Amino acid sequence: AADFLGYQEPMQQRIFDVVAAFDGTISAEHGIGQKKRDILPAYKAAANLALMRTIKQAIDPSNTMNPNKVVCVD
Repeated sequence: AADFLGYQEPMQQRIFDVVAAFDGTISAEHGIGQKKRDILPAYKAAANLALMRTIKQAIDPSNTMNPNKVVCVD
């Protein structure tokens, strides 16, 4: 099992790279999730991330709903 899990991260990156090459997205209907949060900037344009932060700030100015889970609104 440990050998198999060792392949998880490199395989995930390869899959995401292929998905991105076909203009796909690495997120699903439930969003990006905390595990993919740190790799999001590699697959989303800075403008997209800024828009996400702007929307989050508009909807939740106090940052009380799922604070800092995906987008930080410092």
